[in-house]
Amino acid sequence: MPHVPPTHVAEGRPSLGRSTLQNRLDELARAHGVPGAQLAVHTGAEVIGVHTGTADAATGAPFTPDTVVPTGSVTKLCTAAAVAVLADDGDIDLDEPAAATLPELRAIPEVTVRHLLSHTSGLPTGPDSDTAAGLTAPRLLASVSSPRDLLFAPGSGFSYSNAGYVAAGRLVEEVTGMTWREAVRALLFAPLGIRPLLLQDPPSDRPVAAGHARNTASGRLMPVGQNLAPVEAPAGALLAGAGDLLALGRALAGHSTALPPAAAESMRRPAPGARPGALADGWGAGAALFRGEDRWWCGHDGNAQGTSCHLRVDPLSGVVVAFTGNASSATALWRELAGELGALGLVAPAATRPGHGRSPAPLPAGCAGVYRNGTVEYRVGLDASGRPFLSVDGDVPLPLVCHSDLEFDLADPVSGRREPGGHFHRDPLTGAVDRVQVSGRAARRVQGAEPEARPVDLRGPGVHAPRHSGGAARPGRVPAGPHLRGLVPVPAPSVWAEAAAGPSPRPARTPGYRSVPPSPR
Repeated sequence: MPHVPPTHVAEGRPSLGRSTLQNRLDELARAHGVPGAQLAVHTGAEVIGVHTGTADAATGAPFTPDTVVPTGSVTKLCTAAAVAVLADDGDIDLDEPAAATLPELRAIPEVTVRHLLSHTSGLPTGPDSDTAAGLTAPRLLASVSSPRDLLFAPGSGFSYSNAGYVAAGRLVEEVTGMTWREAVRALLFAPLGIRPLLLQDPPSDRPVAAGHARNTASGRLMPVGQNLAPVEAPAGALLAGAGDLLALGRALAGHSTALPPAAAESMRRPAPGARPGALADGWGAGAALFRGEDRWWCGHDGNAQGTSCHLRVDPLSGVVVAFTGNASSATALWRELAGELGALGLVAPAATRPGHGRSPAPLPAGCAGVYRNGTVEYRVGLDASGRPFLSVDGDVPLPLVCHSDLEFDLADPVSGRREPGGHFHRDPLTGAVDRVQVSGRAARRVQGAEPEARPVDLRGPGVHAPRHSGGAARPGRVPAGPHLRGLVPVPAPSVWAEAAAGPSPRPARTPGYRSVPPSPR
């Protein structure tokens, strides 16, 4: 590991006990049904690491400090860091048009490199992994990079985009003459002194944890395979342990020679127009930004198939908290654990909060309609009893808990538990609602398309809209099948589950696991 300069530790902070952390991680993993997990903390003066459980429920292989976990979108921090290093060397200008290097983006010359890294480019999410498996990076980008594909004017909004990070990875390749895999190892992993793996790597001496999902019918916890197209590697291919993430976090805080302080600061600097909604409180050129009690933290969340990984960094004190878990339910474990760390003086914000304490409001006027992000279709409307709902690609509708400021929460139809869902956006010139953001992904209104009323009342919280005179609502059919492109087995309807879990390389899919996981590519 590289030398890490000492950092001042806030006076009065209680000492972290390894045995205390170990006991709580053991207990919480059992309580949340997570086979295995790791927690690593850098207090600014010392490093504490603990782990628990098994890496694979089918084989019983133990979780060790050296075990790596598919981290999903935490990969994006690595891609952004590689770009930041190149920018610090003068090889890339973050504010120049990305099309200057990538000809496939020439139809959208307004999009800059910074836009790509901060998810403010307006690019859609991108094709699903099955479709992307047959595409090269230039072909994938060309398919989503026409002016009509943009969700908003670059720099004026936020929409979490895997395609944007495919572009960032290709930019690294064009500038360095290396593959993205070679470049991220040379520019970041080697200087950090870490040896994480990447999906599709040859076998390694580092043990790899399987992701896990619970069958909602049988209750059995089963390993699941990863499904990420090679072209999507810059957005989600990293396999790392909590110790690896700790080193990455220290670099992001500016406490490592591997990432120049100016480059780290550029990753943390808030991007204008970045309003991530349910994902975070802000976004920089790669790093998610989280509002703590008295300061801003940065980091990233990631969910691959059946895993949940989280990184939080306090640049002021140098404190870093890294967590990996090998089940979808590890997100809830992380949130509870992060809350308990607060009692020890490490108040690492785990997630944005739903609008508890605010009175629910009817669905605001003008919000009902059909919206699209690429090929994904979002429908917002009222069910037959006047309750607001959201349905994605025809999947089971989810109750919306609306607020008067155009924000809304998503409610779990079974438990009623609420998670921040997103917000509607009004065109500042016309005042009309022109898009919706759900779990960090924006979708643009489809003019002239209106959702049909649903024939079945939605369970869970919500506010009935006043009945209007006129013709009766026409019942609509709820098509069966997956609503989002991706293959993450989750224990609740997938849009709600994604809001609860945070960003993933692919959006989450359907309730429970309903089919054999796809073979890894």
